[in-house]
Amino acid sequence: MKNGQQSLNPSQKSTDKSPMIPRPEQQRAIDQTIKVFKKGNQMLWNAKMRMGKTFTALNVVKKMEFHRTIIITHRPVVNEGWFDDFNNVFYENNTQWIYGSKKHGEKDLKTLEKSGKNYVFFCSIQDLRGSKATGGKFDKNADIFKTKWDFLIIDEAHEGTQTEKGQSVKELLTTEKTKVLNLSGTPFNLLDNYNDENTFTWDYVMEQRAKQEWALQHPGDYNPYEIMPKLNILTFNLGDLATHYQDIEDKAFNFTEFFKVDDKGVFVYKKDVENFLDIISSEKGETLYPFSSEEYREFFRHTFWILPGVAAGKALAEMLRSHKRFGNYNIVNVCGKEDDETTGDPLEEVHNAISDRPEETYTITLSCGKLTTGVTVKEWTAVLYLSGSKNTSPSTYMQTIFRVQSPGNIGGKMKTDCYVFDFAPDRTLKMIAQTAKISAKAGEADRNDREILGAFLNFCPVIAYDGTEMRVYNVDHMMQQLKRVYVDKVVNTGFDDGHLYSRKLYDLSNVELESFANLREIIGQTKANNQSRDIVINKEGFDKEDIDNAKRKAKKEGKTLTKEQLEELARRLKKRRQRDIAVSILRGISVRMPLLLFGAKLDNEDQNITLDHGQSLCPSALPKTNLQFTKNITTKTFFLPPENRFVRLP
Repeated sequence: MKNGQQSLNPSQKSTDKSPMIPRPEQQRAIDQTIKVFKKGNQMLWNAKMRMGKTFTALNVVKKMEFHRTIIITHRPVVNEGWFDDFNNVFYENNTQWIYGSKKHGEKDLKTLEKSGKNYVFFCSIQDLRGSKATGGKFDKNADIFKTKWDFLIIDEAHEGTQTEKGQSVKELLTTEKTKVLNLSGTPFNLLDNYNDENTFTWDYVMEQRAKQEWALQHPGDYNPYEIMPKLNILTFNLGDLATHYQDIEDKAFNFTEFFKVDDKGVFVYKKDVENFLDIISSEKGETLYPFSSEEYREFFRHTFWILPGVAAGKALAEMLRSHKRFGNYNIVNVCGKEDDETTGDPLEEVHNAISDRPEETYTITLSCGKLTTGVTVKEWTAVLYLSGSKNTSPSTYMQTIFRVQSPGNIGGKMKTDCYVFDFAPDRTLKMIAQTAKISAKAGEADRNDREILGAFLNFCPVIAYDGTEMRVYNVDHMMQQLKRVYVDKVVNTGFDDGHLYSRKLYDLSNVELESFANLREIIGQTKANNQSRDIVINKEGFDKEDIDNAKRKAKKEGKTLTKEQLEELARRLKKRRQRDIAVSILRGISVRMPLLLFGAKLDNEDQNITLDHGQSLCPSALPKTNLQFTKNITTKTFFLPPENRFVRLP
């Protein structure tokens, strides 16, 4: 109080703590980041939820002794976590570090600046976007934008940073010398902006493999990964109940329709929702539903339910409180501002409901978006995914389900397993297949799809429960889902999608190259129309041999490439350029195909559509050569087979 401080420094309130030693992967992230920052300014951590990004990033601040560090995020609820980890990292007898934010620590940036000490300041992207400096309406945060920051940390960097205002905030906070660290567990929309050198990757498979191999590599030593629970995914087919609420397009369960609420706030299909609650809590027969036995209910004392909207959350909360099985649960509804039950901090409400004796309480947390990113509730052992559709993004899905993978000691028992219960099987499998594939490094093919999916399923089993039948999904099933992911992506992006074009374009003969060159003079080239909503699953790259050779010859630090190595790299670059040119020419032709197909005149509706039907009707849509090049170049050689490419139009 005498010094005008609004909070104690870590050194003033902690004298008996022991140092927290970074785990091996955390230390690698620190070392790689310091190395990158010695010659560059940009770094991305593609690290799974629960990797400890907050603690590790603050260790970078400490190691590099940044004077002014600012942390921004689209999820201000994570402020508490940053403040706690700050106290853990800077607890030592060191008065040179101060934490500041509008809620925790020192609240005035001017006070931090006048202190002359090193400081870390936290603020939300939403608050900064509202400033006049970024085109907002409010005259605020001028001091923040005037400060010359040494280090910018963007937490949950996949959210709110790629918009025009988000980019404006980032530009105003950085100078040519500012180091920037992007943190995300699902940076699918950021990966294209970074290469292997300035990207650190740590995914779920890496973590579980490290957990499994630790005893062999460090016999007798404490296993730091032992506390990380194993994730299990169970999908349920609700049978007759599901058939009434399926999307016509993809036959997936339509949660929005199922939980539809009328003007009075009552479920339109109230009996079906009640029936659903009875099904998942019924003790009749042997089932795997999460609340169907005393043993299961004991394990799933605290669960997280994801719903499609605020109204659905309020209606379900009322129904749960009056249900014969769930009536003794403390229902915490954090679905949104419009809900009159939500007051104050949603995370605090959850912690208060669970209490400091979680082994004696029962809670269900209902959410339609809150608490799905950047928060930790160690007592949660399962998430029930009762929302989403075939258009659910993998990043949203994975961020949400990994909320339950937090380490936890509940009533003296360590949480060794956690569960996801999903009632849209097709959607679940597509999300998992797509996410597992994205975890492979973009542009490389040295890990094939089967290997990637096999490793994921080894550490995260996916079990389908359909009536009385239970089956564990294997790689073949997941491969089918991955193919569906590719097909859906091609359907959504049309002829722009690179998966439409064959890898044979890397090995064109001289005759084919000449034919393409002639065709290029006639039709030109067409660039892909990249759309920001797309998620790059995997850029088509070299095969395993090419990648291995390139790594050996091009990435030897401190060594000068020989003449032969330079020639090898030049050859590969030439092949890639030839392939890109060929694709751009084929794209120029393929984009005209819809005009032919939709303008085709058929004798009957069952007749197959071919280019000949459209050609006679709409010749102006074709290049002047009238597709004569197909006599020299067989197009089906360079496109994927039709059965993988087209869907039958109604």
